[in-house]
Amino acid sequence: MTLDIDKLRQDTPGVKNRIHLNNAGAALMPLPVYEAVKEHLDLELAIGGYEAQNRAKPAFERTYDAIAELINCERSEIALVENATVGWQMAFYGMKFAPGDRILTAEAEYATNVIDYLQMAKRTGVKIDFVPSDNSGQMDVAALNAMIDDKVKLISVTHIPTNGGLINPAAEIGKVARRHGIPYLLDACQAVGQIPVDVEEIGCDMLSVTGRKYLRGPRGTGFLYVRKSFMDQLEPPFLDMHSAEWISLEAYEMRPDARRFENWEFNVAAVIGLGAAVDYLLALGIEETSARLCALAATARERLSTVPGITVQDIGAKKGGIVTFEHKDLPAKAVKAALAERNINVSITSLSSTRFDLEKRGIDEMVRSSFHYYNTEEEIDGFIGALSHL
Repeated sequence: MTLDIDKLRQDTPGVKNRIHLNNAGAALMPLPVYEAVKEHLDLELAIGGYEAQNRAKPAFERTYDAIAELINCERSEIALVENATVGWQMAFYGMKFAPGDRILTAEAEYATNVIDYLQMAKRTGVKIDFVPSDNSGQMDVAALNAMIDDKVKLISVTHIPTNGGLINPAAEIGKVARRHGIPYLLDACQAVGQIPVDVEEIGCDMLSVTGRKYLRGPRGTGFLYVRKSFMDQLEPPFLDMHSAEWISLEAYEMRPDARRFENWEFNVAAVIGLGAAVDYLLALGIEETSARLCALAATARERLSTVPGITVQDIGAKKGGIVTFEHKDLPAKAVKAALAERNINVSITSLSSTRFDLEKRGIDEMVRSSFHYYNTEEEIDGFIGALSHL
C-alpha cells in the first residue's frame, strides 16, 4: 500500500511544532496508541485496576497475537516485559555458563550487554570474544565461523547498534549458529519496527525488543521472544506466582510458555498501548514503512556529507534509519543544544555506549539523528539548513 503521509502526520501531533529526529531514542506515539492507553487509564479510574484489567482482557491478549504476527512466531513464544533490557537479561541470565565457556559478540555491541557479559565472566569464568568487523563495519560472518569451537556456548549480537546506520547481518549469523547448534541471542531493540524482522528467517533462539522506539509504543514496554524448542534450556533468573505455580510445599512448576519470563504485575494500559502500536504498524505494512524511513535516512546521509564541517560516521554494508555525524568545531552536546533551540530533536551517542567500536575508530561522541516514516523531505531541508548555519 502507499503510505498517506498527511494522514500519518495528522495522527502524530508532535510533528506540528518540531522536527523529531530522535526516533532511535523514543519515537512519537500516534494518536490511536495514546487513546488506547488513556481509555484504559480512564477505565481504571472509574472501576478499579483489577476490574479494568479483567474487562480489557481481549485487548491485553491481542498484544501477544499482534507481536507474533509482526515477527512471525507463535504467541506462546512471547513474554511481555518492562523494556528490552529486562527481556534481554531474562534470557541471558537464564543461561548456564561454566569456566572456559565462550561468548561471541560483535565489535559494535551495546554497553549494557557487554557489562552483563563482564559480570557473567566475573561470576562464572566465561570468556568474551569480539568477532572482528569486515571492511564495511558489520560483523564478519566468515570470521565468526572461524572462531567457533566446542567452548562457544552463546552467540549474542545487537542487530542494529545504537551508534550508526549499521545493520548487522542477523540471518547470516543465524545460519552459523544453527549449523553449529549454538544458542543465538539477538538484541533487536532498534530493529523491530525499523526493518522487517522474521525470527524464522533469522534463526535466533532469543530476541529482545522495546516498545518506545521504532514501534512507536509507550515507554516502559517491551517483549522477549524465546523459541519454543529452546524454552526448556533456560531457567529464568527469578520466578513468581505468575511465571510458576507452587504445586506442593517443596515444589513449583514453571509455565510451559514464554510467560515464565514475565512477572505478575503489569502496566496494563501500556501493554494495551503496545498492542495498538503493533497493530498500527501492521496496518501500514512494515515493508512500506521501512523502505520510507531508510530512504529518508539515506537522503539525509547524502546531504549531510555535503555540509561544510560535517563528517558522517555511519558504517555497514546495509544501513538503516540512524544517521550519525560529527561537527569539526562543535562538540556533539553543543550541536544538539543548538538544534533544540530550533525545535529539532536529535540525540548523542558516546564512547561509553559502544566502547569497542568507537575506541577502534577514535571517536568520543557523535550526534545521532534517527528517521521514521512520518518524517518528511521538508524536515530534512530544515535539519540541513539548521546545521549549515551553526
